[in-house]
Amino acid sequence: MTPPTAAPAAPAASATPAATDLEALWMPFTANKAFKAKPRLLVGAKDMHYRSDDGRTILDGTAGLWCVNAGHCRQPIVDAIARTAGTLDFAPSFQMGHPLSFQLANAVKAILPTGLDHVFFSNSGSEAVDSALKIALAYHRANGQPERTRFIGRERGYHGVGFGGISVGGIAPNKAAFAAQLLPQVDHLPHTHDLARNAFTRGMPAHGAELADALEAMVATHGAHTIAAVIVEPVAGSTGVLIPPKGYLERLRAICDRHGILLIFDEVITGFGRLGTPFAAQYFNVMPDMITLAKGITNAAVPMGATVVQHRIYDTVVQATEKGIEFFHGYTYSGHPLASAAGIATLGLYAAEGLLTRAATLAPVWEEALHSMRALPHVIDVRNLGLVGGIELAPRDGAPGMRAYDVLVNAFAEQDVLIRTTGDIIALSPPLIISEAQIGELIERVGRAIRAVA
Repeated sequence: MTPPTAAPAAPAASATPAATDLEALWMPFTANKAFKAKPRLLVGAKDMHYRSDDGRTILDGTAGLWCVNAGHCRQPIVDAIARTAGTLDFAPSFQMGHPLSFQLANAVKAILPTGLDHVFFSNSGSEAVDSALKIALAYHRANGQPERTRFIGRERGYHGVGFGGISVGGIAPNKAAFAAQLLPQVDHLPHTHDLARNAFTRGMPAHGAELADALEAMVATHGAHTIAAVIVEPVAGSTGVLIPPKGYLERLRAICDRHGILLIFDEVITGFGRLGTPFAAQYFNVMPDMITLAKGITNAAVPMGATVVQHRIYDTVVQATEKGIEFFHGYTYSGHPLASAAGIATLGLYAAEGLLTRAATLAPVWEEALHSMRALPHVIDVRNLGLVGGIELAPRDGAPGMRAYDVLVNAFAEQDVLIRTTGDIIALSPPLIISEAQIGELIERVGRAIRAVA
């Protein structure tokens, strides 16, 4: 495949509005005062690039927010959305249906690991996670074990911003303001990040599989009969690209099997080709009981999420009710026609261009390019898997996170490249259409930003 490389079309929006015009919007996960003092506005996009409000072409090093896997403004997706908007703008999702949502569910099922074959649509990864937690509770209740109500997450895990997702998540700043109202029966496995033993590993680290054994200790403490599910990201993305140690996920699966605990993979980031397979479950050859997904399902063109479950979970919940509604949960926009149309077109594009496996071909080039940054100032770790990478910087004394933030600002303003940072970690996850030449260009620009801040 020859990936598209054309620059984006002319801006569709006006130049930077006056500072007062920015005040009405409370921006999410943003330093609002700093941003509004010096905005970074995007007004157009095409393939591998954004266009800024001042006319610059910005190389996208993050696929938007881990989500624009097929590149920006791809015509088949644009056409599907436009066509559907003029045909069926909305259909009720309660006690009614429309063909597109069923078609998309079957298209998703076709690329899932065998046995994961029922799809519950939502509108985001956060909603997909909350849906998974509810499904776990409903399953155990229907299965005659209503006392299984405890969830196990993991330190540094990110599972969205609903109260359920924050509760099982493990990123401290996300939880701090809401700690008093989080779910009460939640515990957390230790994270797997071990700089002392695993720094600059290429691919999966050698050390840390034994950290999964913390689940056995929790079983001993709480009793297996109280634990409903364990939820982890196969590769922890938002916390800074933490790659699972060799054997770790297999060990978690075995412990869950021993004690009748459901295993949920949060694949909101790793789903749809990021590691070179449709889902991380296939990359690691570990079968979860549920997968949560979002982002790449529609190439981010229309918001959508989904929770997919093994047939035994669906059958147990549905067959437990003789008639009427079996599962009292859902969203007005579940399986929205525009989102469904975008999803069908997106999966078609992935298939036509081989994007679900393209990262496997690019991975060796990506790995070499990433690890060439090892000698840059303040770089204390580089890690990679598939087409995702993390570059960890030494924090400044008394100002954690600010070194990477300054790199982000320099990268956008001076190097014309979009990156993502979390703490002092630079996370890179470009669209899957990136060429080998563009990989070199991306790494060179990020390197210049690191050197400039140093």
